[in-house]
Amino acid sequence: MAPMAATPDDLECRIARAHGTVQGVGFRESCVRHARTVGVAGWVRNRSDGTVEAMLQGTPEQLDRMCQWLRHEVPGAKVARLEVQPVTQTWERLPGFERLPSV
Repeated sequence: MAPMAATPDDLECRIARAHGTVQGVGFRESCVRHARTVGVAGWVRNRSDGTVEAMLQGTPEQLDRMCQWLRHEVPGAKVARLEVQPVTQTWERLPGFERLPSV
């Protein structure tokens, strides 16, 4: 039996910001691949302050797995700190995960 798709009521959104050696190491591309693998929707982008920011949408379990991966498992990165904030605004189901231009 196939797993049931998440309903909008099951979805959460979080903004994660990674500090440390996170730019110039393939962080965003790795993030896109991993998010698609675990079924997380959203986006990732570099910020001018040297951090990488990601908007993550999925079930609480998917987001917990993704945040754990962001903290410890991004190849080539040295994440000194990961800030994660819940997003309380209601979002429609995002269509996938993409890399956005730097801001």
